[in-house]
Amino acid sequence: MSGFAYLSSGRFAGAGTCPDKRFGIAGIAWDGSVTNRPGARFGPRAIREASQMLCDAHHPYFDVSLTGQLSDWGDLPLPNTSLADMRAALAPKLPGLIREQHMVWLGGDHSITLPLLRAYRAHHGQPLALIHFDAHCDTWTDHFGEPSGHGTWVYEALQEGLVRADCTVQLGLRSSSERAAREYVADQGGLIFDARSLRGLASPAQLAPITAAIRERMQVAGHPPLYLSFDIDALDPAFAPGTGTPEPGGLSTAQAFTLLEELADLNFVGMDCVEVAPAYDHAELTAYAAAQLVWTYCCGQLRQTR
Repeated sequence: MSGFAYLSSGRFAGAGTCPDKRFGIAGIAWDGSVTNRPGARFGPRAIREASQMLCDAHHPYFDVSLTGQLSDWGDLPLPNTSLADMRAALAPKLPGLIREQHMVWLGGDHSITLPLLRAYRAHHGQPLALIHFDAHCDTWTDHFGEPSGHGTWVYEALQEGLVRADCTVQLGLRSSSERAAREYVADQGGLIFDARSLRGLASPAQLAPITAAIRERMQVAGHPPLYLSFDIDALDPAFAPGTGTPEPGGLSTAQAFTLLEELADLNFVGMDCVEVAPAYDHAELTAYAAAQLVWTYCCGQLRQTR
């Protein structure tokens, strides 16, 4: 049996005692930057609990198991005071984890991704490619008068040179936003596949033009290190109601899983899954979706080494 639910479950051990494990999980339980409903600080706990149902361990598509491959660092101890203080406390904890394991980060709101990208940029010595699933563009230049938040991190990452504009891909966008923010990534040379353009496309064949365009973009760039950031509100509220800013008209879980499965052979170096807010969940639909997205990502990466 394998999973990433509880360190005391006996399914796996803490990363500190098992340095040979390929993948690491860590929670960043911060939601001080949400603009609507708070509660994403409890996301890591809910995702871990939902992961218990992955008891047989073998992925049905990749046909691999994470047994013996996964460890959990728990939720990183961080202050719940200010965004600046949280990021300052988080920054020194990241390099060692990134150096030792292929990490998946459980949020928390989306403001956690900016310090993660800073750490990965420093580790790899070059700007990263980015695949960003979200209902929201996260390219606003301010956060309701504040300089940074969960809706500004993509803009900041591009401005700081943390990610390559030509290798930034956004999928699922559909929220209300002015054109300057909504099309910012495209204006900088990146790719946007909004939710409307993805409607009705779920199978590998139907999504092939999308995955081919992403694959070509990465190939032309020489396959730079690629980071995946998955905001759970990329999914339609029918599939993920437990989130702070739900937006109708989003992706289905089938679409999300197909895209992750078809792109698994790209040069991924890390992932986060953010904005799971269990207080607004129904029948744990959101937590189960998040747990299986993380599981699918890790299994896809493991498959590339087999």
